[in-house]
Amino acid sequence: MTARLRELFAHRGLIENLVLRDLKVRYKNSVLGFLWSLLNPLLLMAVFTVVFTVMLPNLSIPKFPVFVMCALLPWNFFNTSVMSAINSVVYNGHLIKTVYFPREVLPISTVLSGFVNFLLALPVLLLLIIVFHVPITVWMLYLPLIMIVQVAFTIGISLILATLNVFYRDTSHIMEVVMQAWFFLTPIFYTVDLLPESKTVWGIVLPVRRLIYILNPMASIIASYRSILYGFSNGSPPAAPAFDFFSRTIITSLVCLVLGYAVFIRHSHSFGEEV
Repeated sequence: MTARLRELFAHRGLIENLVLRDLKVRYKNSVLGFLWSLLNPLLLMAVFTVVFTVMLPNLSIPKFPVFVMCALLPWNFFNTSVMSAINSVVYNGHLIKTVYFPREVLPISTVLSGFVNFLLALPVLLLLIIVFHVPITVWMLYLPLIMIVQVAFTIGISLILATLNVFYRDTSHIMEVVMQAWFFLTPIFYTVDLLPESKTVWGIVLPVRRLIYILNPMASIIASYRSILYGFSNGSPPAAPAFDFFSRTIITSLVCLVLGYAVFIRHSHSFGEEV
């Protein structure tokens, strides 16, 4: 794996070119271009704000647009990157059959292009923070670290799913449904406090709130973004993520990254035959 990482680093120029290609293709013949990176989360935020503050006014979350945007931006980055990376190997089969390069370049470059879009949309969130008078604190310095953790987790998931899709083409179709369910199982437009503390299923008491974070790393990542940028739904100002909570999130993301990379390089030698 160390040799493979050195080879990947040697091909960093190829990754950069593929990222630029993905960005150009994404916005080709688009009137608004990269502004769609800003408009998409803004429109979704507007919809959620109307539904949960006008149509359902009993949901009392202060500064709801900021609350939602802190989750929508990282979720859109994750969702778009994973769904694009799934087909990255299959759609570039002609390259795999004609030119040698580390195959992991393909899903990694897709994730990084999604990350660029994420960065382009961040100023909108910062503007909302200012408009709604959310305190800007020193805890915002955690932002680059949380981003790195999310990128690691997203690359790990993308490598695993890109590998599966080479051998089982139904993977992309199944993941469309899974990602929709994953969205609703992640506290994006609601607080985890709305969920029951525990639930008895078939005689087994399940700690629902804890399981949301234990089984769903994206819930933990989004909670970390909210902690440093928004604060808490009870009106408390931004604060650093709890050390034990964030440490588990880091470990989970790194394990996912290593596991995904190991799975990918183990099967990558067969990609030429399968695509």
